[in-house]
Amino acid sequence: MIISVTVPIYHKQETNKEKWFIYILECSDKSLYTGITNNLEKRIKAHNSGKGAKYTRARNPVFLKYYEVVENKSLALKREIAIKRLSRNQKIKLISRT
Repeated sequence: MIISVTVPIYHKQETNKEKWFIYILECSDKSLYTGITNNLEKRIKAHNSGKGAKYTRARNPVFLKYYEVVENKSLALKREIAIKRLSRNQKIKLISRT
């Protein structure tokens, strides 16, 4: 006897409801670093342990100053680019609004 079972097929996009974060860090030299991640706590730990971005490795410790949450990586990348285009003063104003 053969039993047939129908298993729904889920696409990765439908099942992956991860949120993405755009963040701004203040480095030890007071410079600002902008990046994206889907795990903010883990990423900050990576930056502070020297396993994050090359830019932050020589500027530890880093401190989270600002973050936004978006629904997917594409939106996060677009927002990251927009923030990176801001001047330092504009980024400071963005940070101070929170």
